[in-house]
Amino acid sequence: MTISLYDATIPGFQQGIGAGLGLLAKAEKHCADNGIGVETMLEGKLADDMLPFGYQIKALWQHSTMAIDGVRAGVFSPDRSPWPTSFIGLTEGLNSALAALADVTPEEMSSFVGRDMAFVMGERRMEFTADGFLLSFSKPNFYFHLTTAYAIMRNKGVQVGKTDFLGRPRLKG
Repeated sequence: MTISLYDATIPGFQQGIGAGLGLLAKAEKHCADNGIGVETMLEGKLADDMLPFGYQIKALWQHSTMAIDGVRAGVFSPDRSPWPTSFIGLTEGLNSALAALADVTPEEMSSFVGRDMAFVMGERRMEFTADGFLLSFSKPNFYFHLTTAYAIMRNKGVQVGKTDFLGRPRLKG
């Protein structure tokens, strides 16, 4: 069985973003139920030198839909703009990403295979094929940020477990 670039990326991005939406809902409820300010959760970190929870959620759409946009353009540069500072803003970002992913077709993804593209951040430039970029850079980054958001929530006392991280698996039938 051959697996396509579409199958290796898009369904996992959709599942992870769905999980991210569930995590956001639980984080928001936890804050409301416990009288915790939104900023306390959104600025939560595991270490002083890391970016906070709000950024971790933003990174989910950055390393999925924005990465695909980068492949289309032949270059991906991280979006350095501030992340949303509310649960509503973060939820809207994830919902927009889901809508954008629904528009990506297997045929378009197949057309990316072998295409040259680059990751550019300041003076740093890394050359990739589009499929190599998506599979070896954006996809691992996507799961890194989803995992980090989950870990920050656990650290802040939000009751989440493995099924919250996994989201909705693609069951047979």
